Amino acid sequence: MNGNKMADFMAMTAAVKDELSRLAVSKPCCRKAEVSALLRFAGGLHLTGGKVVVEVELDTAQSARRLRKEISEIYGHESDLTVVSPGGMRKASRYMVRVAETGEALARQTGLIDSNGRPIRGLPPQVVSAAKCDAEAAWRGAFLAHGSLTEPGRSSALEITAPGPEAALALVGAARRLGITVKAREVRGVDRVVLRDGDAIGALLTLMGAHESVLAWEERRMRREVRATANRLANFDDANLRRSARAAVAAAARVARAIEILGEDIPQHLLEAGQLRIEHGQASLEELGSLATPPMTKDAIAGRIRRLLAMADKRATELGIADTEAGIPPELLEDSQE
Repeated sequence: MNGNKMADFMAMTAAVKDELSRLAVSKPCCRKAEVSALLRFAGGLHLTGGKVVVEVELDTAQSARRLRKEISEIYGHESDLTVVSPGGMRKASRYMVRVAETGEALARQTGLIDSNGRPIRGLPPQVVSAAKCDAEAAWRGAFLAHGSLTEPGRSSALEITAPGPEAALALVGAARRLGITVKAREVRGVDRVVLRDGDAIGALLTLMGAHESVLAWEERRMRREVRATANRLANFDDANLRRSARAAVAAAARVARAIEILGEDIPQHLLEAGQLRIEHGQASLEELGSLATPPMTKDAIAGRIRRLLAMADKRATELGIADTEAGIPPELLEDSQE
């Protein structure tokens, strides 16, 4: 991974963790599930002077503050925070949350150990067999503990490093309850839970509560897909055909953004024209008109698409959000005359 890709990888992961660590959660069951998963995936149990000590190492100060607040408010335990400075292979500070005096009680309450004091290697039963909201919370805790998100593209992935195969499989089961298929695998002796499908990554980020981050990720993903299509079109021999096809690709991307902006407030005849443009991304306007029901002229369908884009751009301006040209490479916009 080169320097730029590593920077993007770190930035995207940090953005998701920052958003998740600030997410307001009110349901006690969800707060408990998040803490249990976070302790399981980032923590460890130690015996010090005959006492059970819970230690958790996190990579952001905000995550550490969130965990300490939850441990105090939900379980009534005090914790210590230590900042571990960068050094050696460690390029950034780490934040150690430690519960010493009441570590054993916290470990029992959060399912790190069972009633007989034996460690639970997966996730506790109250998380594994609970409601969907608890499965979402468990994934949020696991991501805050040891999650990463890479740049959209052929090698894009959302990944969790697990403390062992049992915890990895428990997370796979939690994802299955949410209707998402992930894989557990061992890579160089480390257990990981990996998700590579772009649509599923977006869905899981949304379920975890990273709504702003998923919009940024999806915008990057769309931009990559548009560029990839444009590069394929660059191999066309005929310059006019290439220009028309590039314009069609840009228009399809703008229409998709327009439908996203307007939601349900789209007149049916404009929506139908827009859907034709998306479904037949490289078709000419004349071809689109012939596909309409009933068929219409090239000028008629072009007019409907223009009105749809104008409506969306006006709405975007009113809402202060990105318009239909957001994420479209400039070279494609130059060719787009629709």
